[in-house]
Order: sequence, then structure tokens, then C-alpha cells
Amino acid sequence: MTASVLSLDEIALQLHQAARTQNPIAQISTQQELSIDQAYEVQNLLLQHRYKEGEKLIGLKMGFTSEAKMQQMGVNDLIWGRLTDAMLIENAGIAQRSSYIHPRVEPEICFRISKDIPGELNEQEVIEYVDAVCTAIEVIDSRYQNFKFSLADVIADNCSSTGFVLGNWQAVPDSLNNLPMSLSINNEIVAAGNSNDIMNNPWRSLAAATRLATQYGQPITAGMIILAGAATNAEFLHQDQETSATVETLGSTGFRFN
Repeated sequence: MTASVLSLDEIALQLHQAARTQNPIAQISTQQELSIDQAYEVQNLLLQHRYKEGEKLIGLKMGFTSEAKMQQMGVNDLIWGRLTDAMLIENAGIAQRSSYIHPRVEPEICFRISKDIPGELNEQEVIEYVDAVCTAIEVIDSRYQNFKFSLADVIADNCSSTGFVLGNWQAVPDSLNNLPMSLSINNEIVAAGNSNDIMNNPWRSLAAATRLATQYGQPITAGMIILAGAATNAEFLHQDQETSATVETLGSTGFRFN
């Protein structure tokens, strides 16, 4: 018997419930096909559930920001998801492991937007719209079983966005190129990379964010934050472990799972 095709609203509700109950679901793509535009519409509908529960949109995150990851996934463009205030973890704070399914962490650079972005900008123009940068950690946590998904699956699932922690904001440096970056778990470095691993220049990732947000009708306004994407592979984080990320000249940030 053929499984019935779910509406985009039904898919969004399934993903929302999976996140709220920490019970993963089967990949959508194993049951029906979604176009990229449909997947972004599911993401939008998914976030509407969170907004109705009181969460507020505060930023965006970029994904597939390395050539290696694009090749691995068979894609030629970045993906993006939305960040809400409920995802923010206090710097040096504590998060509950029980709130996640199979969380992983990755080191990133975060931008703070100083004024409304009018549309697509290039990597030189976008600098004028940022008033601070900082070290960040993103917590990604797929709502799919076994952390397996297709491109459309992950976009629909808000690009696995689940949590993030920000370090102290720093003045925008002359360059964000060639900055060593590392991720530690329980004070042991488990992954190391370089800011050049983020689109060869993190500003290119931010420029791509303006392009994709404009394409899908998502305003980027003053005060929002943009996670530029990971510089290393994501690493699993377990209960009673702490993690920290360091970016040269930008400092460190971290948190602990209880």
C-alpha cells in the first residue's frame, strides 16, 4: 500500500513535534519528493509554529559553507536557516542534553547586523552593515532518524538549527582571513580549522546570506545575527560534557551539557 503524500503543513508539524518531543522521524525524501522551494516553504511553516509559541526570530545561519561539504552533498550553493531567541545558550552557561535528540557542535564566526540590509550585497558592500563579530558555537540536531537526510530534508528541518552560543562581541577587524579556529570538548581539541574554510572568506558567506534571504523574502534587519558557517566537522556532544570554541583574535566561547 502506497503511503499518502503529506501536505507541506503536515510535514512542518511533524518536524515541529519531533523537536518538541525529541522523537526523530523518518526522512521525508524516502516517502515523497520535495523541491528546494517547497523545502524552504516547509521551513517557513515550521518556524511559524515556534513563533506562535512565543519564540522570536533573531538571525540566520548558513550551511554548506565549505567546498568539501558541497561536494559531499552534491550541491553547488549554500543553504540557510533561521535562528530564534529560544535557541540562544548563555556564554559559559548550561544547556539540558535532554532537550536534544543527537546534538553536534561546530565552531563558527558570527556577525551582528548594524542596519537594515536592502537586498543582495557583495562581500565588500556587506562589511558596511556589520558593527561587531564574535566567536560562536552552533548546536545542530537533525530531527531525522540516525542524523541522515537529503538536501531537501535538511532545508525543511531548518537546516538542523537547534542552538548556539556567542562569545564577547569584538570590533570588526581589518580582515577575517586565515584565522585559526578550534573546537574543544572537555578541554581537549577535537577539531581544528581556519576561517578560510568558510567560503574562503567569511564575508562571502554573509554576502550569500543577503542573496538567499532576498530570494526567499526574508528581511535581514538591524540587530540580527548571522552565523557564517562551520570551519570544521561537527562533533557529537554528550551529557556532562563541556565544549568551547576559539577563533584567533576573536576570543572563545562555550557551554556545558547537563
